[in-house]
Amino acid sequence: MAKTSQRVKQAAGSKFKSRNYNRCRKCGRSRAVYRKFGLCRICLREAAHKGYVPGMTKSSW
Repeated sequence: MAKTSQRVKQAAGSKFKSRNYNRCRKCGRSRAVYRKFGLCRICLREAAHKGYVPGMTKSSW
């Protein structure tokens, strides 16, 4: 979980566009965030397993 101070700092934005970065909407993680869903890989996996992401299924080959 991200610190509250980190979430607030990121939400405020920066005067330089290159300093802006994505955070997971659920847990606040800054790495491996999928833009399409706004979730990190861990939260996306949990949501997919629970069936909250329509069309996403567990892969098997």
